[in-house]
Amino acid sequence: MSIDEIEIIADDDGIAVIGDKGTVESVLASLNLESKDMVLDTLITGAAMGATAAQVAAEVSANYGRWVKLSEQSAKAFHVADLMKGSSDGLSRAIVMNKGKTAGILEIVTKPGAALANPAFLAGVGGIMAQVAMQQSMDQINDYLAVIDEKIDDLMRANHDGMMAEIDGVAMTIEQALTIRDGVGHVNDVTWSKVQDSERIIASKQALAIRSLNTIAEKLEKKAKMGDIAKSAVEAEPQVNQWLSVLARCFRLQDGVAVLELDRVLQGSPSDYERHRIAMKIARKHRTEQITQSTGEILNRIALVGSRANAKVLLHPKSAGVIVHSSNSISAELSEFQIQLGFESSNRELDQKRWLTAVSEARDKVTDAGADGLVAIRQLGDETKNKALGKAEGLATSLAEGIRKRRETGAPQSPRELED
Repeated sequence: MSIDEIEIIADDDGIAVIGDKGTVESVLASLNLESKDMVLDTLITGAAMGATAAQVAAEVSANYGRWVKLSEQSAKAFHVADLMKGSSDGLSRAIVMNKGKTAGILEIVTKPGAALANPAFLAGVGGIMAQVAMQQSMDQINDYLAVIDEKIDDLMRANHDGMMAEIDGVAMTIEQALTIRDGVGHVNDVTWSKVQDSERIIASKQALAIRSLNTIAEKLEKKAKMGDIAKSAVEAEPQVNQWLSVLARCFRLQDGVAVLELDRVLQGSPSDYERHRIAMKIARKHRTEQITQSTGEILNRIALVGSRANAKVLLHPKSAGVIVHSSNSISAELSEFQIQLGFESSNRELDQKRWLTAVSEARDKVTDAGADGLVAIRQLGDETKNKALGKAEGLATSLAEGIRKRRETGAPQSPRELED
């Protein structure tokens, strides 16, 4: 491969750009893409790749790598959809001709270069890509935790801190292991022995968080009186933030263990490395689907509570307003959790923005009439949501008009209307 060529490998999470250091950095700068360093040296640690170690070492010494998160911009820049299938499962590859260009579309050549023609090197790069993607996710979750932890009120803080002591200890162990890995370049027996039992503790806390969120939703569903529902809804807000914080920490730490585990397999069982990488990718997908499904079900259950409040806004305006406000807040936190942990697609985000806009406009009309919060921000399922989306503004206008007429005519409120 000439100095004016780079090789790229893409998977579901990102793009590896490999070649001469100057060329790689020039191409990424011209495309205005942020990237992270790929430490290719880990592929030649000890006897990492068995009999192919010499070949892999040669490729590593001749190449430099950067990782770019897969996005609409990066996928378009590197023609990801047109890449040829790699020999490793889930990886696509091609040569990109730079030819001294500093901008514009690069030429895709449908033949692998020397590096990508080496199955061991390609598999190793695939593993590093998975590690960098998980570390990127860990950084994003850390930023999210800084925000959501501020929302845990003082009354919940003592209980939260006590409950988190064990998982904080696990976090310290994993962070220390990652620091040693970065310094040494691999995960030795001593380091790995310290984190081996971590997943059991993390899984236990994750299950507790999911169960607790379900319990909160069930408690709201079982209440019959609007006043009781309103009280429970207000109490639920900080509790939901607390358990989402636990859930996010667990997901982040599981990624940390996975990064260490891949290094451990690369060093100890290089012949199993590719299969292990693929299996871990599948396991992470299942973990993501489980949490997405659980939080999605909770969203739907909170939606039902909000719908009940909407239906009784004229009979119980005070309680209904409190319930809708709290359920909106809880739903927003659940949706933000899904987005920040990378569980949401861009299409779903756009759909959510459309829904939030419609709800905001409808709620403004009710507020003008003196009623607090009519429509709950909710993910109701595609069919139900689309129907509700079309009716939200009309419903709000109708109720607002009714409230105005009552005020103008001086019509007395019935005893039921005063119950709250």
